[in-house]
Amino acid sequence: MEKFFTARRIAKIAIFAALSFVLYMINIPLPFLFPAFLEINLSDFPALIGGFSLGPLCGALIVLIKIIIKLPFSSTMCVGEFSDLVNGLAFVLPASFFYKSYKTKKGALIGMLIGGLASIVTAIFANVFAMIPLFLNVMHFSLGDIAAVCPSFFNVTADNFYTYYISLAVIPFNILRCFLAGLVTMLTYKPLSKLINKINGESANSANKDKSN
Repeated sequence: MEKFFTARRIAKIAIFAALSFVLYMINIPLPFLFPAFLEINLSDFPALIGGFSLGPLCGALIVLIKIIIKLPFSSTMCVGEFSDLVNGLAFVLPASFFYKSYKTKKGALIGMLIGGLASIVTAIFANVFAMIPLFLNVMHFSLGDIAAVCPSFFNVTADNFYTYYISLAVIPFNILRCFLAGLVTMLTYKPLSKLINKINGESANSANKDKSN
């Protein structure tokens, strides 16, 4: 049986995880659409590419490594990172598993659609039953405190927070997040994969030359 964690596969995981982490640190706030603490980034797209090219397990590891590296920089007592981990895995794993069986452009599109839907549904339940209650507990905030950082024209209060947050924040935010990650993945998958393979190929050739000398 072929060894799964070869040096080349580990190197690829490391490259994708590093890229994912860099993108994870570059957040774009959209305060006119969503609460101030919801910021868009493109960190899921390297995990998608890794999941498509290396398999679902590798895609999941890229998401996990990105989160672990980010934990020391957390501003939410790691609640935000935990949420990103759950939503990221819910997106990357279904997409990668589907693509593994249907390795075509259409298979990638359908896989990302399935992953996007899974991530949105996961985000809804996770926020209602885990993330928001946990965030309130560890940060010692109230629903009124969170409502205060929501766009003012929605007139969000503690009483209507969950209705607003799920329908006008969680769902559209995750649709946008998955759409952007999927779009960038489709645009960069082939050139990035070729570049990674070329880098690894050159590294392997150099290693072989060193051994022969």
